[in-house]
Amino acid sequence: MASPSNPSNQEATVRRQNKGPPYKFLVPLIYAPVLPLIRLTLRKSPVLRDRLFTIVLAGAFIHGGYLVSDIYDAESK
Repeated sequence: MASPSNPSNQEATVRRQNKGPPYKFLVPLIYAPVLPLIRLTLRKSPVLRDRLFTIVLAGAFIHGGYLVSDIYDAESK
């Protein structure tokens, strides 16, 4: 039976995690065009425009904070 500290077992675990694109890093490609579109399409209702823009921007900052904390957490392990 292989021990948990076996290097070949750890390499196999790392390889399994890297399958597929990293979707959490691709989310800013959605936020980038959405923010200006909110400003352009909702010109006639400034209250809704500002609220929606603020909510989407706050979500982008929360997502960025999650990514940074996740990266630092992975580096510390």
